[in-house]
Amino acid sequence: MAEEYDLVILGAGTGGYVAAIKAAQAGLKTAIVEKDKVGGTCLHKGCIPSKSLLKSAEMFQAIQHSESYGITADNVTLAFDKVQKRKNDIVDKLHRGVQHLMQKGKIDVFDGYGRILGPSIFSPSAGTISVERTDKEENTMLIPKQVIIATGSRPAELEGLPSDGNRILHSEHVLELKKLPASIVIIGGGVIGVEWASMFNDFGTEVTLIEYAERILPGEDGDVSKAMQKALENKGVKILTGTKVKADETEMLEEQVTIHAVDNSGNDQAFEAEQVLVSIGRKANVEDIGLSNTDIEIKNGVIEVNGMYQTKESHIYAIGDVIGGLQLAHVASKEGAIAVDHILGRDPLPLDNQTVPRCIYSSPEASSIGMSQEEADKKGLRVKTSSFPFQAIGKALVNGNTEGFVKIIIDEETDDLVGVHMIGSGVTELISEAAMAKILDASHLEIKETIHPHPSLSESFGEAVLAVDGLAVHS
Repeated sequence: MAEEYDLVILGAGTGGYVAAIKAAQAGLKTAIVEKDKVGGTCLHKGCIPSKSLLKSAEMFQAIQHSESYGITADNVTLAFDKVQKRKNDIVDKLHRGVQHLMQKGKIDVFDGYGRILGPSIFSPSAGTISVERTDKEENTMLIPKQVIIATGSRPAELEGLPSDGNRILHSEHVLELKKLPASIVIIGGGVIGVEWASMFNDFGTEVTLIEYAERILPGEDGDVSKAMQKALENKGVKILTGTKVKADETEMLEEQVTIHAVDNSGNDQAFEAEQVLVSIGRKANVEDIGLSNTDIEIKNGVIEVNGMYQTKESHIYAIGDVIGGLQLAHVASKEGAIAVDHILGRDPLPLDNQTVPRCIYSSPEASSIGMSQEEADKKGLRVKTSSFPFQAIGKALVNGNTEGFVKIIIDEETDDLVGVHMIGSGVTELISEAAMAKILDASHLEIKETIHPHPSLSESFGEAVLAVDGLAVHS
């Protein structure tokens, strides 16, 4: 069976299904192919379920410290099976929501594994999609005018230490744990590793975090990285930086794992734990989707595209984790929208990574947009910086969370906003104001005219902007 479409999208993750909706809204006959469930990794194996677990961990800690709010809570216990049930209920509800959006948009969803065919009897150019469906003997052929590849990524494995779902875990295994380990070693101190370290620690697990770079969160501003390490260590997380895991020396016993590592000074160390979590990034899903049947180029494990997300086959686009770059759900969504606009001939603006907010949902949270101070210095920019602490903000005191700060980086010559970096409770919500300022190319002189409600955490952003010129009110 063969069916013709204006657009076929491989992968129904956040990037894929948003692109499908945008295309359908514009009147394109659209189909989407998904081998698992619509919503993809973010909804089922990443963003949403992990944040649900983090919220439960946050609540567990809040209840344990409720005495400071004048509330006594005795015999506080953690029912991890109910924590997991809540997570699953949230995912199921959102999954039904995405299914409804597909139906509402009259988007055809093909359950199965899609591969791109080369020139064939169906089309003189590469792009026909062969869908291998579990419920049918024959493959379904989809003949599109345009294709968007949105096949996403999967957890990267550490060579010599493959995950088994029992002792050696990756992030997807954590989401399905039946019980919490008494102890865990986390390999990788990037965003995902820090979030898991925070969650396990808040649930009462003994956590050791090992990072190969000289600091955790090496992609974030140095001040935020330093503050995050201090916050996690104060909570009891053991952190080692500049340390390389010797995967081939791992010792697997029935009840524990021993990880061997060496630091930059050549000192060998060993760490014992009930389980090990490998969190060293993600790998693009470029295999077995028919790319060899096309002229599409792969470089460093990801699909090469231009600013409009076209591959070397101009009618085939690629978005999201499969092209590398900022592997964030909201980035994939924006890339999908841009690709669809380009297909429609709307001449969209390319995505500027400097306008993309980045969030870390640990406790404390962290968020940022634009350049870090280290990046600005490396580019030779003359900048001025300011930082304003949450401990001087009334709403932070009311909330009982005064840890952290807002840091502003301004270009000395143009007064443009170069970067904003935050750490503290609630900063993953506050960063959107900075994102608006970046997209409007606002100077700090314009931003400081914004009136922030009192009391609110958002006052910290206003004060930090005023502090650039030494004019902060509550400092």
